Amino acid sequence: MAGVKEKKIEGAVDDCRLKEQGFESGSCRVVYGPERIILTNPLFARACKVTLKWEGDVPFRLIESAHLSRPEHYFSIYQSGCNFTCKKCHSWYFTQCVSGQWMSPKDIGELARDYGQTITYWEPRERATSFHAHDLCLSCGSCVREKKRSQDCPGVLEPNQVIFSPQGWGPARNIIGFTGGDLACQPEFYCLASEEIKRAREDLWVLLETNGYGLTTKNLDRFNSSGIDAFWLDIKAHNNEVHRRLTGCSNERILKLPYEIKKRDFALEVLSLFIPGWVEADQIEKIAQILLEVDPQIPYTILAFFPEYQLKDVSSPTLKQMLEAYARVKHVGLTNVRLGNIGIFVRTDEDLELLRERGVMK
Repeated sequence: MAGVKEKKIEGAVDDCRLKEQGFESGSCRVVYGPERIILTNPLFARACKVTLKWEGDVPFRLIESAHLSRPEHYFSIYQSGCNFTCKKCHSWYFTQCVSGQWMSPKDIGELARDYGQTITYWEPRERATSFHAHDLCLSCGSCVREKKRSQDCPGVLEPNQVIFSPQGWGPARNIIGFTGGDLACQPEFYCLASEEIKRAREDLWVLLETNGYGLTTKNLDRFNSSGIDAFWLDIKAHNNEVHRRLTGCSNERILKLPYEIKKRDFALEVLSLFIPGWVEADQIEKIAQILLEVDPQIPYTILAFFPEYQLKDVSSPTLKQMLEAYARVKHVGLTNVRLGNIGIFVRTDEDLELLRERGVMK
């Protein structure tokens, strides 16, 4: 990027780990500098230089926040810095800008130990996903606040398993998820953090929410041996040109990941964002076809986009568009499909009833 000044940062990573493995570097520049000048005269640096550091043989990661999240119903660790510069990023203010406090793997282990005392629902490893959270609770809190279940309640939990957290009501499941930014191209922090989590509680599952760019086969093998259990893979587009315009990077390796992940016996769920004019039903259907060839039971979420960051002039999808995408994916043959961000495209009681009629609301 022309005019960008980078300086040596103590404790920073110097070399691109993806290049060392023969791959193209990510699109990983983040805004760095005093808060007062970020908007008027931003400085840029590689994410691995300013949101990841080493002190001796201990890696530290900038963490924006960490808490029980909804509607995932697991403990989420929100990371600053990313190897993608997504135009549609909904968390850009800390993933594309340096923000947070430094945390080591041991610090993550302490968070996991504390969270373990609050768990109200225990999942098997194959359900260490965001997708399966919706089988349990829709986060309305009606069973606690009004002492009665809502019409669409799955009816699985008892009220004493539903607790309040910063993002609302629901259970606390035995899952620790890394979310927000993504530096899976630098695997050591995640591997060591996973080991600390398992040391704190062997019955906790570790989930990485990822764009997939850092999931080389070498890194997948390292994650497997360190105890990471699951991936939430965000496949942002099937068309490579669209993917590169949207994220700054190619998707050539990413489209092969469902096979590589399942081959190593990780739990896997996949998500794609429906962005009108960018990623619509045709691309979502093609992604579903890739998943079908690997395993028709891979959970797949079609998430509704809402205007944000550099795509604020792009509209959200309509109910009709989301239902078409859902129908096409089901027709492909995937068995576990859901629509996400329902409040974006469902505006009336009639819309909600239509979802029930189509089998989207179960």
